[in-house]
Amino acid sequence: MHAREHRTALGQLLFAALCWSLGGLLIKAVDWPPLAVAGGRGFIAAVFLIVTTRGRLRFTWSPVQLGAAVAYAGCTATFVLATKLTTAANAVLLQYTAPVWVALLGAWLLHERPTRADFFAILAALGGMGLFFADRLDLTNLLGNAVGIFSGICFAVMAVLLRKQKDGSPLESIILGNLLACALGVPAMLGAPLPSATGAGALVLLGIVQLGVSYHFYARAIRHLTALEAVLVPVIEPILNPLWVFLVLGERPGHFALAGGALVLLAVTARSWWSLRPTPAPSLARTTA
Repeated sequence: MHAREHRTALGQLLFAALCWSLGGLLIKAVDWPPLAVAGGRGFIAAVFLIVTTRGRLRFTWSPVQLGAAVAYAGCTATFVLATKLTTAANAVLLQYTAPVWVALLGAWLLHERPTRADFFAILAALGGMGLFFADRLDLTNLLGNAVGIFSGICFAVMAVLLRKQKDGSPLESIILGNLLACALGVPAMLGAPLPSATGAGALVLLGIVQLGVSYHFYARAIRHLTALEAVLVPVIEPILNPLWVFLVLGERPGHFALAGGALVLLAVTARSWWSLRPTPAPSLARTTA
């Protein structure tokens, strides 16, 4: 893995997380049921990705390509469902248990063994997110929390299977996953009235920017990152999400939230810096005749 490609990939991943973080604000603006929103933005994202790739797609229909697509659709659909069944804070926090599952799956399927720095970053990120959402967690809704954990597992499986396609093109799995999410949302879309003009505009932004552009960069980045990096660095996304709410709606986070956000940013920054350290060249031992 070349250092320059790795740095570029980290930048692409951070940009993807920035696009994802717009979801909370935009979803609130769409006057549609949650699964209809998930299906509508999935359809728009799939069309956007197909058009912008200009016929360079290659669908192999391999188990890995299809498995990544199912995991993607499961991640997006169950996150919306978890948000409906439990608090948004629970849904986000439980989805971002993904680094734990990737640490296990990546070692098994990709032979990417997590380092000590990885485990420290995972613990610090989870601790920071716990602080960030401390005043908004609800432990009473077991079904919603279970769905949130399942969403995190789907996110982890998606990252591992996309990474497994690093020598091919993981973008096809993302397109198929968006089409599958659209199919899951069709009943809800047909049973709901058309959204308002504001809602329709927000839905288009969700499809093009929050999913389409973000996963375009995510698919490119994951070729040059480990699967664990691909889910650990985006942990900044739920921290950025309330930032947009604060800037637009003036909803100020509390002291615990600020401390937790700082801890998450520190963990992700430290892990990224660690991965960018130059690797010392191996010394050449002299051989004697």
